[in-house]
Amino acid sequence: MHKDQAVGAALLAVSAIIIVVYIWLVFFPPLYGLDLFLLKITGAVAVVGIFAIIGWIGYTLATTPPPKPIEEIEKEIESELKKAEAQEQEQKQS
Repeated sequence: MHKDQAVGAALLAVSAIIIVVYIWLVFFPPLYGLDLFLLKITGAVAVVGIFAIIGWIGYTLATTPPPKPIEEIEKEIESELKKAEAQEQEQKQS
């Protein structure tokens, strides 16, 4: 078994154990109020995770500079083509 397969099998086993323990704690809590607390923690982690991703996307959009206008890019391409053509003509003349 390769290292990646071993890691994958371990992740699968740990995930299955966590799912079983989570369901057991939610539906058959050993302490009064533990099920409600566990659900609150789960909801908080989900909300924080989703809005952290949305915030990161917003930050990225806000701090990324806008792209160059197409006209400017076309002018750059034309000037590069002219330079390349001039170099080809110089090489043919030499």
